[in-house]
Amino acid sequence: MIGKLRGMAIFAAVIDQGSFRAAASHLGLSSSWVSEAVSELEREIGVTLLYRSTRSLSPTPEGALLYEQASIMLSAAEKGLDAVIPQSNDPVGLLRASLPAFVAQTPMMDTIGAFSATYPNVTLNLDFSDHQRDLIGEGFDVGVRIGVLKDSELLSRNLGYVNRLLVVSKKYAVHRSTPKHPSDLESWDWVRFSARNDQFKLTKADGQTVRIKGRSKTTVNSADATHQLVLRGFGISPLPENIARTGIETGDLLHLLPDWALEPLGLYAVWPARSDRQNLARLLVNFLADGTENRRGVKDRVFPPHPSEKPI
Repeated sequence: MIGKLRGMAIFAAVIDQGSFRAAASHLGLSSSWVSEAVSELEREIGVTLLYRSTRSLSPTPEGALLYEQASIMLSAAEKGLDAVIPQSNDPVGLLRASLPAFVAQTPMMDTIGAFSATYPNVTLNLDFSDHQRDLIGEGFDVGVRIGVLKDSELLSRNLGYVNRLLVVSKKYAVHRSTPKHPSDLESWDWVRFSARNDQFKLTKADGQTVRIKGRSKTTVNSADATHQLVLRGFGISPLPENIARTGIETGDLLHLLPDWALEPLGLYAVWPARSDRQNLARLLVNFLADGTENRRGVKDRVFPPHPSEKPI
C-alpha cells in the first residue's frame, strides 16, 4: 500500500507539472525514476493512467479519476502537516506573495515586518501591483485581494474590510456648490479606478441607503494614480480611508458628505489548495489575520471588521 500511495503522489505531480521531466525537476528525482514509478503503479493496479506521445501526455479516463482522488489525499496530508509543522519546526524557505499596491501605505507593512522578524529563515518576495495576479500561473504562494472575492479553487481567509472616503481636492470643489445629497455628485467629474465599477452604494447612520453612478471623466489602472489625479483637481473618487485621512489632515482633500458612508471592501488572503509551500503560505495568512484581529477596537486601525459583523 505504501508503494501505491507513493506512486499516486508521483502520478499527481506528473499531471500537475505536465511532463515527466517537469515532475522530476519538481520532485528532485530523475526523469527515468518518475516514469518507472508511474509505470509500476499502472502494472500494480492493472490500468493505463496516461496517454503518452513524444510531445505531450494526458490522463486516461481512469487516470483522471485517480488524479482527482490523489489530489484529495495529498490535500488532506498537507493539511495535517500544516497543523503540526509550523509549531514544531523553524520554518524555512522562499515565500512569494502578491499584494495590492495600496497596502504598502498601510500598517499591514508593520505586520509583514513582524512576520519577517519572527521567522528569520523565511525569505519574502513581495509583489505590489494594482493588477490581480494569477497565483498559480505566475508562481505565487499567497495573495491579498480586495473587493468581492470570486468563486475559485483558491483557499481564502478574510483579513478585514477597507473603509473608503469620498474625497475631492479644494481646487476642484471651489467651483461647485456644496452637495446636500449623494445624487448631487452624479454631475461631478469622477476619477475612476478601472478595477472598480462606477456605481456606489452609500448609507446614512439612520439606515437610509442610496446608489449613485459617477460620471467617469478619467479612468486609470492605478490606485496611486487615482489618488494623484484627485489631488490635482481632476475630480472626485473614493480612496482608502488611511490615504484619504492623510490628505484631509493636510488640507489637500475635502471629505464629501461625511454623514454618508461608502460600502466597505473586503480584504482577503488567498492561496492555492495545493502548493509546495502551503505551510509557509498558511503561516503568513494566519499571521496577517491574527495581526488584524489583535487591533480590533483600536480607533485608527485600517482593516476593521465589517460594521454588520460582531468581533471574533
